[in-house]
Amino acid sequence: MARNALPSIMAGEAGLNRYLDEIRKFPMLEPQQEYMLARRYQEHGDRDAAHKLVTSHLRLVAKIAMGYRGYGLPIGEVVSEGNVGLMQAVKKFDPERGFRLATYAMWWIKASIQEYILRSWSLVKMGTTANQKRLFFNLRRMKGRIQAIDDGDLRPDQVAEIATKLKVSEEEVVSMNRRLSGDASLNAPLRASEGEGGQWQDWLVDDSESQEDILIEQDELDTRRNMLARAMSVLNDRERRIFEARRLAEEPVTLEDLSTEFDISRERVRQIEVRAFEKVQEAVQKQALEAAAALKVVDA
Repeated sequence: MARNALPSIMAGEAGLNRYLDEIRKFPMLEPQQEYMLARRYQEHGDRDAAHKLVTSHLRLVAKIAMGYRGYGLPIGEVVSEGNVGLMQAVKKFDPERGFRLATYAMWWIKASIQEYILRSWSLVKMGTTANQKRLFFNLRRMKGRIQAIDDGDLRPDQVAEIATKLKVSEEEVVSMNRRLSGDASLNAPLRASEGEGGQWQDWLVDDSESQEDILIEQDELDTRRNMLARAMSVLNDRERRIFEARRLAEEPVTLEDLSTEFDISRERVRQIEVRAFEKVQEAVQKQALEAAAALKVVDA
């Protein structure tokens, strides 16, 4: 994609440390800088602009990749696969849609990493059913939730609890746990440059406000707005007018004014408002459940 090659990751802890130190040298982009670079690449195929967009987000890739250290694969290869996803995101990113590259790219990064993990684990017959994939990507999180942090076999009660929550058999939980034994912790000591100590998760600490957290929060707000807009399609014209006037307007319209507009009583307006709110709430909850089900397999 870019004229300049990305930093390479050498094998071993020392090689990873050098890579982390190197990518921290690339500056984070201000919103306007990112927008202009994305426009340059989108409109003119400017490879230097693409390179700057990629390198400014290498820390995001590494941060996501660290969450997949427990699958027994070389972390350098996991990071490299995440970088491939990042480059795909840059190619497809549209700056005119109103959100930042980090928000868009993290899904491409995760998808690329997870596809690599599934490909690699298929060599040892990890399994390809939806249940097995869900178990594969959620077992470590479930173990943490029930504080089953020790290596080795799970207790019978822990196996039963995980099997019930993930809707898989107890035999599948035992088998997958043995395959994933020996998980590495993000709290493992890290020997950083210049004699500084710390943990694997500490290397991304920045004195400035977290750009990714801000962007993710904004993306979630946009998602909720889009869900609300889709949910409102269940309303008829009168319900929609009353719902918007009473619940969405900066200065809500009075029941009296709406009763005059529709030639009905104020109590009837209130009843329509309540029913419209319930219908929208149900539609939003349905969307949220559908989205959660769709992401369950790939959510690590």
